[in-house]
Amino acid sequence: MFGHSFRHKDTLAGIVFVLFGTLAFLIAQRYPAGTLLDMGPGYFPRALSALLVLLGLGIMARGLRTGGAALATWAFRPLLILTLSMVLFGLLVERIGLVPAMVILIFTSSAAGREFRLREVAVLTALMCLFSVAVFVWGLGMHFPLFAWGF
Repeated sequence: MFGHSFRHKDTLAGIVFVLFGTLAFLIAQRYPAGTLLDMGPGYFPRALSALLVLLGLGIMARGLRTGGAALATWAFRPLLILTLSMVLFGLLVERIGLVPAMVILIFTSSAAGREFRLREVAVLTALMCLFSVAVFVWGLGMHFPLFAWGF
């Protein structure tokens, strides 16, 4: 029963989520978590990785329970493009600023999909940049330069 279920998309996706969440949680153990009112550098990564593990367990359970569609092949192009976009963001965020790095991240990662609509991507980019600045810079007080030229 379970042998064939482990080849299904949901089951494999759940396993990947659990593995990445567990790895991120283990890495975050190196940093102090702090408290809810005084969050340390390890608090947010631990919370996100725990959510990722829970999400992965739910997706994996659904895949084992329902079976779902079997995974035919790996889509290496989207995987490569998404990985490249995240690496670019990490390399560029301090060099060119949060907003331009977010623009590059979103436009590059949207090229991984089969459909690319410039208007939708532009609106999403503007909203995500505004949301990121509001949450991370204004709300949490993180010190990201918004643009390399000093804003």
